[in-house]
Amino acid sequence: MAKQIKTASSSRQYIPLFGKENYRWMLIGLAAILLGLLLMVGGKSNDPNVFDPSQVYSFRRITAAPILILGGLALEIVGIFKKSKVQKPQ
Repeated sequence: MAKQIKTASSSRQYIPLFGKENYRWMLIGLAAILLGLLLMVGGKSNDPNVFDPSQVYSFRRITAAPILILGGLALEIVGIFKKSKVQKPQ
């Protein structure tokens, strides 16, 4: 008499971890982080021997860009922890 062996793959169905809305929030967070990093870039001086503090310590680089990066990280957390509306297969 032969035994029937059930394999784990045949009894379980694929349930996605994240839904579309989760990925959307994560992509928005990634875009905010990249935009914040782009706002920090620059400050090239025409004369390398002259230091211009208004370029290096501008509001855009010291305040706006880090706030945007932290906001993007918060959106990433929201995207990961948000309850997805994916229906479980029966």
